[in-house]
Amino acid sequence: LQTSLLKIGQKLNEGKTKQIFELVDQPGLVLVQSKDQNTAGNAVRKDQMEGKAAIANKTTSCVFQLLQESGIKTAFVKQHSDTAFIAAHCQMIPIEWVCRRVATGSFLKRNPGVKEGYRFSPLKMEMFFKDDANNDPQWSEEQLLEAKLCVAGLTIGQCEVDIMSRSTVAIFEMVEKAWATQNCTLVDMKTEFGVSVKSGEIVLADVIDNDSWRLWPAGDRSQQKDKQVYRELKEVTPEAMQMVKRNFEWVSERVKLLLEPQASSRVVLLMGSTSDVAHCEKIRKACASYGIPCVLRVSSAHRGPDETLRIKAEYEGDGVPTVFVAVAGRSNGLGPVMSGNTAYPVISCPPLTPDWGPQDVWSSLRMPSGLGCSTVLSPEACAQFAAQILGLRDHLVWCKLRASMLNTWVSLRLADKKFQACSL
Repeated sequence: LQTSLLKIGQKLNEGKTKQIFELVDQPGLVLVQSKDQNTAGNAVRKDQMEGKAAIANKTTSCVFQLLQESGIKTAFVKQHSDTAFIAAHCQMIPIEWVCRRVATGSFLKRNPGVKEGYRFSPLKMEMFFKDDANNDPQWSEEQLLEAKLCVAGLTIGQCEVDIMSRSTVAIFEMVEKAWATQNCTLVDMKTEFGVSVKSGEIVLADVIDNDSWRLWPAGDRSQQKDKQVYRELKEVTPEAMQMVKRNFEWVSERVKLLLEPQASSRVVLLMGSTSDVAHCEKIRKACASYGIPCVLRVSSAHRGPDETLRIKAEYEGDGVPTVFVAVAGRSNGLGPVMSGNTAYPVISCPPLTPDWGPQDVWSSLRMPSGLGCSTVLSPEACAQFAAQILGLRDHLVWCKLRASMLNTWVSLRLADKKFQACSL
């Protein structure tokens, strides 16, 4: 898709590193066009860097794709060209949210006595009001609330601040988890939010690229690959700019890998009889929402234990991380027999019926010693538990779980705000 195919309207905004244009044929959408420019110290230092626009656009498109596919609400729609992407039209909330895992940079200047490398667990959150004339002063939550900012008709109150604060932490953790697969430490990261002009929702907006974070391969500051290298140049020479460009390219090459699963994994669902298939389909559907493939097999541990163990061996032999799920009604022999004969995790998810359910469930709960078979009654919760096990090895599964946790929290917070408004 070339830019010529888009009907580009007026320029809506221009920042130090990008321009934003309206799209005439697509109301509610804009084109975010990157520039070949590096800036530092509030644009006190400013240099052209050929190819920077393409590098920044590729980086931000990959990061937003990772977050979007995990379930985070973002303004990003799709990459349009080498140097531009299409996004939902937002009015920006003029706050930079900074999340820190490791103390460095301006934090050390503002907090004398803290040594570089101090690790924040939980993450350290800071916010800065976007005001170039005053060098983006740090704000407290109280200052933000007292400012009573109104953005696209939405007043930024406690609920909105809480949503952005929680989202910033979740987004950082997801990007951190992704970079860890490349043996890179995400030291800190800046995010910005906007209010979608179309939906009125707060969404992650602006960009997340190599200007947004500090990235230390193998946790080693001397190998840093981010914009800090440019900020710290004593003198801007063509050779120095080539080094900066090589670092930016290094990041944009690796950022594609963040979208790839680190390990294949699966759930193998054994059902005692075909009458359990509807229950199994619910588990399979929930597994699919985490991107986990699910294999369905039929086997009865009571009537054919040898076949049950042969099926088990089939999936143990290929090295793919696997969670076994046993679905058996009445007396559950399947879960305990599987659990007693494999070192892989086994979850029993019995399809209980109203008449005998309270009695049948004991066959899944009371195990002989030496069996670590867990029991989860809800098919959706069973899939979630399997995802939590497999997510330890696969960052894409983990990111979906993390986003789901955030989205549940946000929907409860918004529901509470709505009910408070009703009762006033």
